[in-house]
Amino acid sequence: MLALCFVTQAQQGKNAPAKASLTGRYEGTAKNKAEEVITVSIDLTEKEGALSGTINSSRGDFPITGGSHQRETVTIEFDAGGGTGAISVRISDDRLVGTWNAGDDGGPVDVKKIAAQEGGSKGKS
Repeated sequence: MLALCFVTQAQQGKNAPAKASLTGRYEGTAKNKAEEVITVSIDLTEKEGALSGTINSSRGDFPITGGSHQRETVTIEFDAGGGTGAISVRISDDRLVGTWNAGDDGGPVDVKKIAAQEGGSKGKS
């Protein structure tokens, strides 16, 4: 009986819908090595396993060039103005919490998914 429970749980895991899409807008803050607070918004699209979008911050705007989403772990790669940068976070409810780095700078990041505004993409098909 116990083995049947494990098999059932494993099958549910395989047949369960994938984690909710990361697609959406996230807002919050990051800090750099100098402990300066940086306001951040991330417009993120996840389509067929690929990540794209834009990171807007008080330090500039950066295109998302790639990344990965494996269960609760997300890596977002971005163009840091000639170099590359990365955000490595874990999904916690509606938040992405972790660290960012670009060149020799980096620090913690904490952003929260913002609910879509009414009248936004609902009317589009």
